[in-house]
Amino acid sequence: MSRQIAVIGTGYVGLVSGVGLADFGNHVTCCDILEEKIKLLNNGKIPIYEPGIQEYFDKNVKAGRLLFTSDIDQAMRDNEVIFIGVGTPPKDNGEADLSQVQAVVQAIGRNLNGYKVIVTKSTVPIGTNRWIKEQIAKQSGKDCFDVVSNPEFLREGKAIQDFFHPDRVVVGYESEKAKETMSDIYRSLFLIETPFIFCSLETAELIKYASNAFLATKIMFINQIANLCEAVGADVNQVAKAMGKDGRIGSKFLHPGPGYGGSCFPKDTKALVEIGNQYHVEMSLVKAVISSNEAQKERMVQKLEKALGGNLENKTVAILGLAFKAETDDMRDSPAIVIINCLLKKKALIKVHDPQAMENARKLFGSTIEYAANEYEAVKQADALVLLTEWNEYRSLDLDLVKQGMKGKHILDTRNLFEPSKVRALGFVYEGVGR
Repeated sequence: MSRQIAVIGTGYVGLVSGVGLADFGNHVTCCDILEEKIKLLNNGKIPIYEPGIQEYFDKNVKAGRLLFTSDIDQAMRDNEVIFIGVGTPPKDNGEADLSQVQAVVQAIGRNLNGYKVIVTKSTVPIGTNRWIKEQIAKQSGKDCFDVVSNPEFLREGKAIQDFFHPDRVVVGYESEKAKETMSDIYRSLFLIETPFIFCSLETAELIKYASNAFLATKIMFINQIANLCEAVGADVNQVAKAMGKDGRIGSKFLHPGPGYGGSCFPKDTKALVEIGNQYHVEMSLVKAVISSNEAQKERMVQKLEKALGGNLENKTVAILGLAFKAETDDMRDSPAIVIINCLLKKKALIKVHDPQAMENARKLFGSTIEYAANEYEAVKQADALVLLTEWNEYRSLDLDLVKQGMKGKHILDTRNLFEPSKVRALGFVYEGVGR
């Protein structure tokens, strides 16, 4: 049977989840305190860039299964299931900031008017769902509710695919009634035999952090191997390909680059270290991953500086790619931010282009850098070209046209998009990562 669901938060996690849950046949009301965002959604416009979401959005709005409101209190009273999908950004010490979650919990306590299932989609530290349960009971004076931990595993740029075809669905629960409710909500996935992991609240919370920390570790492992490849004259692409053929290792996330970024890996690895500190468990490996990731970004600047003779002052550097990965406009903790700031400190002149992230870049850098209308405008009169994001349009660059536009001939390909021998044959001084 379909369920009546309120999703609190219309950011990346909340909106994708709301659209997906509605497409499963549930009646979903997405809520946000930002009136302008709700107005935008009610006008049929998506405030995030995510390929494929518009089709599902339009379909479910038209069917009457997907609504939007800023009246969060009313939505909580009217719906039997409440999904918490607000942000949990990092504090300065790496600990997750739960202020938005706290505000939602207080609102639930005020509006608890019957049995509810409170589902935490947001990534939260271990023990948070237990705390949510205690706070709602304390504020409402009632026990007619259950709390469920249902972490998301959405890749930006692939979120729609991930929601409808997940590797697994994790449900941390305590009562059979809550388990039955979640089974109803996700019945469409049961029908296609998606693996479900039913477990305790704490186990579900830790699964999310452990998964992201492990993936971040794979990225930094292959980056360190890439750096060693440069020193010994090996090819990291062939090393990674051979490693990936081992079923115990797998080929995913063995792609060298300028370091990881985005809304999950940086904050979740730091939060996991902080959780370890709170419980007096040493997370030395995750700490090493975090420091290695920061060093990798700086290494890209050092590689460029060396290629240009040790001095970047007044050198024009064209940067293609600002988002932390392709198929998103998200610049949160993008390697591009650190790299651009380092280049500016060294008094380089920066020209940038990205298919989706230009507006976000303007908010971050203002007039300190130049924004090009397209990739070929970006490289005009540039001393060097740096590729930071693996957009498909950059993979198919017309390098003859690039060569005509550039003043210099240096290319730093941090994503290994090009075949070195072919680029060098055109007269470029080419450098990748680990090749």
